[in-house]
Amino acid sequence: MNPQLKAIFSRRSIRKYQARPVPEELITDLLQAAMAAPSAVAKDPWHFIVVRSRDTLNAITEILPNGKMLREAPVALIVCGDITKAHLQEVSYMLQDLSAAVENILIAANTLGLGTCWLGVHPREDRQQGIRQLFTLPDHIIPMCGIALGWPADHLEPRTRYQQERVHLEKW
Repeated sequence: MNPQLKAIFSRRSIRKYQARPVPEELITDLLQAAMAAPSAVAKDPWHFIVVRSRDTLNAITEILPNGKMLREAPVALIVCGDITKAHLQEVSYMLQDLSAAVENILIAANTLGLGTCWLGVHPREDRQQGIRQLFTLPDHIIPMCGIALGWPADHLEPRTRYQQERVHLEKW
């Protein structure tokens, strides 16, 4: 692994967090990184809900069965898209834009010493409805995912999942 790409290779899904708050300035840094992502026709359809309330974090775990780490994490980000702002009002463009923003958050958090775990919401209708109700989202706002965020309690080794057989040169 190229050591210059450490921020990417050392980014891992963190499921155990220290009981230590994340400063507001770091959240702002992450959101600035998110909004530096590419977006189809620069439509920037993203919205981010910052969640610190323990009651709300616990409530999210009832909606996202794989999000139990939120019972420990000091912060969650809920990533949503405004379908009316997406290029051609297409869900696919919106999801691509949001995914680029999420990856920027994940890598930026890792660079700052924070841990994250991406928690899927879209396209699961039950999860979308649960998040929609919990946060009273307007109809044109689509929840895509959550991100658990905090100081890692565990250290996981850098890695790549590179597979040469998945690389095709010039043709299939």
